[in-house]
Amino acid sequence: MTTHTPPLRFGILGAARIAPIALVRPARLVPDASVVAIAARDPERARKFAAKHAIARVHPSYDALLADPEVDAIYNPLPNSLHRDWTIRALEAGKHVLCEKPMASNAAEAEEMAEAARRTGRLLAEAFHYRYHPLAARMKAIVESGELGPIRHIEAHLCFVLPSPGNIRYRHELAGGATMDAGCYAISLVRFLAGAEPEVIRAEARVASPQVDRWMGADFRFPDGRTGRITCALLSAALFRASARVRGDRGDMRVLNPYAPQLLHRLRVRNDQHQFVERVRGEATYTHQLRAFVAAVRGGPPIPTSPDDAIANMRVIDAVYEKAGLRKRGK
Repeated sequence: MTTHTPPLRFGILGAARIAPIALVRPARLVPDASVVAIAARDPERARKFAAKHAIARVHPSYDALLADPEVDAIYNPLPNSLHRDWTIRALEAGKHVLCEKPMASNAAEAEEMAEAARRTGRLLAEAFHYRYHPLAARMKAIVESGELGPIRHIEAHLCFVLPSPGNIRYRHELAGGATMDAGCYAISLVRFLAGAEPEVIRAEARVASPQVDRWMGADFRFPDGRTGRITCALLSAALFRASARVRGDRGDMRVLNPYAPQLLHRLRVRNDQHQFVERVRGEATYTHQLRAFVAAVRGGPPIPTSPDDAIANMRVIDAVYEKAGLRKRGK
């Protein structure tokens, strides 16, 4: 006799543009997950979103969504400045939470969220979806294999053009800025490939408005002497740049688009013996992420984008802003 485990039922906080690609569409491919409810600040927008994406219930408020006993988990794609409060409320309501990156406005907020997850016994994950694609594991394996020799330098870039000054990413009070939106990916990737936490030794910002970076470059140093660098932008001189590079004594690894490899990517390795180019197969990063989240809720392997990892990433982001002479986000 077999028993059927019902799907993990998700509610969405806010009708964010990222929600369809990050959760709604992946849920159609993951039988163990379903999206059953939504609430938004604008109820009419929530109704339109629900009708378009076949979501059964629309709640009149975020609090009503969190009180829904038929919701097991919350997806939180609200502006960065709202991540802490609504994630903690969701955890305290007994819901697991998949929170969009960056997890908080600053490291202190991330620590509060992590404590709430420990206190409530609920799963909290930061939605760095790229970490769940097989390409991430392949990059890490090459770095650790020794075929590049001792690693000397790791760098990552994510730059694009977002020419809309009214966008929430350009608002300091909503914890916006290039380092928050794009740089968090590059910082996460450098930390992941290094397997260590860096010291920020210098950073330079170009601002779109007071305290809001449109471009950031930062240099890192790791405890063993390795160096790192990230570059990120919301208004980039280049139309688009998404890449990573690891340089060792014996060779070099370059990766085109490590963040959304299902769209297009290339991994190239050159060392003193050979060179090769790979493309790593896999589903969309968001689909891998959703499968892993559901599995972790049900006692499977722990997620790689844990609250502790989010805290470490936010500490680097805070330090980048400090070195650049800008205030960290939040209070």
